[in-house]
Amino acid sequence: MRRKSFQEMACSVAQFLEVAGEWWTMLIVRDAFLGVTRFDDFHERLGISRNVLTQRLEHLIEHGVLTREVYQDKPVRYDYRLTDKGRTMWPVLNAMRQWGDQWAAPDGPPLIVTHSACGQPATAVHVCSHCGDPLTSRDLRASAGPGARDGLLEGLSPKAAPTA
Repeated sequence: MRRKSFQEMACSVAQFLEVAGEWWTMLIVRDAFLGVTRFDDFHERLGISRNVLTQRLEHLIEHGVLTREVYQDKPVRYDYRLTDKGRTMWPVLNAMRQWGDQWAAPDGPPLIVTHSACGQPATAVHVCSHCGDPLTSRDLRASAGPGARDGLLEGLSPKAAPTA
């Protein structure tokens, strides 16, 4: 069963889900960040069926998240590598990992991310690009952007609505 497409929806979250919202996709991207590049290695690590893995890899290539590079001619075999577009998924993947560490890892984080510069375990923190203050959802309000369509903010709470 094919899921509904978000392609026509004027929403950046929906557009991200159009690329990365299928089951298994972010785990493939996670493994690519961890250095996995070969089909058989993805297959073995994830326990995903070969046909589903093929579909997800093709989808990620089609959307410019991965590239496929030949590493063997007979038979032809490929490495799958993150593109610049794929590497920009790191903050999303890391936020998912941090959420899982906090709310779904009763025995502690299964993976520790260490900052190379200082050697310490690192947690990403969102900060304002203008003033540098830490950000939480309570500190933000939404307003219509240049790509918004009519009705985008209808029915939202006043805090989320744009101010004059």
